[in-house]
Amino acid sequence: MPISDWPASERPREKLLERGSQALSDAELLAIFLRTGVKGKSAVDLARELLNSFGSLRNLLCANQNGFCLHHGLGPAKFAQLQAVLEMAKRHLFEQLQRGDALENPEHTKNYLASQLRPYKHEVFAALFLDNRHRVIRFDELFKGTIDGASVYPREVVKKAMSYNAAAVIFAHNHPSGVAEPSQADRNITNRLRDALALVDVRVLDHIVVGDELISFAERGYL
Repeated sequence: MPISDWPASERPREKLLERGSQALSDAELLAIFLRTGVKGKSAVDLARELLNSFGSLRNLLCANQNGFCLHHGLGPAKFAQLQAVLEMAKRHLFEQLQRGDALENPEHTKNYLASQLRPYKHEVFAALFLDNRHRVIRFDELFKGTIDGASVYPREVVKKAMSYNAAAVIFAHNHPSGVAEPSQADRNITNRLRDALALVDVRVLDHIVVGDELISFAERGYL
């Protein structure tokens, strides 16, 4: 049965407008993005099939173009549309950070960092540079690869902080495995960075590890 024949209260678009986006399932949200199904399947049926095939909504959103376009009902145009939606979401989150104190909006900060780092299949070490009122100056991806003492260079981070005239910094890196528990190497490099930045009066406020969950060094008492 086509979605247009469903009761109005069950159609994803009408349901969203009446009850808000949070009331929709992953499949219903994806169906609105897809707009149409394929022969013999409604948009919701197709969305459920795609979620089952990818394993999760996150895996679908993080898929590369080749992996995305292999699936029936998807193609380059849909991939381009999805990338535009994801980029708008990232920019919206960054604007939220820029409007206020990063420490007064810890969830905005975490959400932005997760949106930037979760899609990567390799580790990326990044930083939010802040002014003396903890407003965001800039977000930079600093290093790529396994995060350890050999791949993160405190001197380069200090140079970046000084070039932006930053007063504070929040570090973040992702664990592609999804397990966000900080390693001893994560803790060691954070301590090295904190000590190096302290020499130029730049405070390390937090280090967020992005996995299936988000772990804050500050909340753990590691800083």
